Amino acid sequence: MMLVCKIKFRVLIIFSYLILIANISASDDPKFVGTFQQGGLVLGQLAEGETVSYKGKSLKINNKNQFLLGFGRNEPSEVEITVHDQLGERNIILNIAARDYAIQKIEGVPQKTVNPSKEHLNRIQQDAASVRKARRLISNQDDFTAGFIEPSSGPITGVYGSQRFYNGVPKSPHYGIDYAAPIGTPVIAPAGGIITLVHNDMFYSGGTLILDHGHGLSSTFLHLSQILVTQGQRVTPGMVIAKIGASGRATGPHLTSAPLCRLRARCSSAPSLPVRRRGRWSSRKGTAGSRAIREHE
Repeated sequence: MMLVCKIKFRVLIIFSYLILIANISASDDPKFVGTFQQGGLVLGQLAEGETVSYKGKSLKINNKNQFLLGFGRNEPSEVEITVHDQLGERNIILNIAARDYAIQKIEGVPQKTVNPSKEHLNRIQQDAASVRKARRLISNQDDFTAGFIEPSSGPITGVYGSQRFYNGVPKSPHYGIDYAAPIGTPVIAPAGGIITLVHNDMFYSGGTLILDHGHGLSSTFLHLSQILVTQGQRVTPGMVIAKIGASGRATGPHLTSAPLCRLRARCSSAPSLPVRRRGRWSSRKGTAGSRAIREHE
């Protein structure tokens, strides 16, 4: 009788263990919200206890098991992430759609911003260092999970990824979106976060503001005429944070809004997460990216 009980007990333990293993191994691949395309950004959802890495670097996960992953302007057609769990790890291939980028020719910008002098180059390097420092932060806040609202309602005159020519000279691609509007038009926070950079006069971008949304995702606002917040200040979605201007390399008043996702070395990406405009949510084509910029436009 004792032997029978021991056998039954062992069978029960083995059966319970097999059920546990089956439940663990039945984990689904991460669920995503966003657009798998060049310049896109996706929000991933993991199962409890899982972590994820990309190119050997662990991605930050919030308390809801969510993570961000961004794709560069020239991202290859396939990228691979690795999900880690109690059983080990599994590799997942993500297919990235290619985008067609426009060519935009802009005339009438100050010539000094097209062919800067040595003195101006020193200033440009200092500006770029300040931007990199502000964007280096990968904080624990996760304001990005609530989605985004557009920072301005003006007509769009420049889109992400376009190859730009200034006064006939080819320059770096455009890594933001341009909203045309009169000087003094309010700029609102597209999502909550912490202000990490306030600069009233950068060489290329003029009045410049950077807002950190957490997990390496930040928004940059350029060519401002007035900045209404201070570094370190927490802002909420829809809060007026600045006013549109024509400072820096510009031919007229407009806002350049350039989100950046610093999820890996040299990662440049953009929120293709839902964008709310006029009470509706949509994934707006062209609402994309930025990078650690040399030319902040």
